[in-house]
Amino acid sequence: MRDAAAQAAAAALAMDRVEVAYRVRGRDRQVLRDVSLAIGPHEAYGLVGESGCGKSTVAFAAMRYLAGNGRVTAGRIEVAGADLAALDRAALRRLRAQAVSMVYQDPAKALNPTLTIGRQLTEACETAGIARADAPAQARAMLERTRIADAERVMRRYPHQLSGGMQQRVCIAMALVARPDLLILDEPTTGLDATIEAEVLDLIAELRREFGAAVLFISHNLAVVARTCDRIGVLYAGMLIEEGATADVFANPRHPYTLALLRCLPQPGGSKRVGRLESIPGRLPPPGAATPPCPFEPRCPLATGICRTETPPWTPAAAHRVRCHHHD
Repeated sequence: MRDAAAQAAAAALAMDRVEVAYRVRGRDRQVLRDVSLAIGPHEAYGLVGESGCGKSTVAFAAMRYLAGNGRVTAGRIEVAGADLAALDRAALRRLRAQAVSMVYQDPAKALNPTLTIGRQLTEACETAGIARADAPAQARAMLERTRIADAERVMRRYPHQLSGGMQQRVCIAMALVARPDLLILDEPTTGLDATIEAEVLDLIAELRREFGAAVLFISHNLAVVARTCDRIGVLYAGMLIEEGATADVFANPRHPYTLALLRCLPQPGGSKRVGRLESIPGRLPPPGAATPPCPFEPRCPLATGICRTETPPWTPAAAHRVRCHHHD
């Protein structure tokens, strides 16, 4: 396994033992705990887990976009080789404009309702360093690349005049204008019907190949990640607990939580008459709540005393690693 410095040097995104806390009512509430991951150039990495486990906090930390009461309390984050903590405001703006872009879960909230699509895309082009005279043509070209018919007409529209799927295509176009090293997708297909979701996922895969960006794909939907990503990380209560090649993790889950998640998925071709899907007993602890050293211990069928007293270390294997005292 390469050391952390070598991984960071080659990575579009590198997180090394990152911890994040939010200040609430005079107390720090830890929401990310000892998170380390590296996403290589051109790689698609899926981060999965239940709602509230900290996935979006990983994304916002990678953009240095944490809320005012949030801060990175430990660890190091690098994007395209740049240490986020060391950047001043001007350097951070340049990084966000050129090296890393994000597509949010709700495109209607990400787009400015008072500006036309053309105005917003043109401004994104200019921010990315495209000459003002060339920006309108580049904006139209980006819309066409996202399979939007009649791009000229869409340029004149306002966000509320577009469907949810069309709005998300616009957001993807805006995110890729600068040809970033890293594209962060935070639940990009939530709220879309199955047909539109499939079209958006195909579009993301196509544009990823064309633009060569690394992707951090955040989702609670394991089936979507299986279709989209090369590697997968499983997050539980702010702790990364399993990571490996997507096909390997799905075929051979090594953490009890990952296994439980996969058992909750409907079986392809299965009958609708088989009864209720499986579920995981218990509940995910609220963000920032105190947890045992292994946060899954209260819900885990394999838990023993060591899970309540010692934080599980990563297994030595680099390709498919797990944090569990009972992974074998």
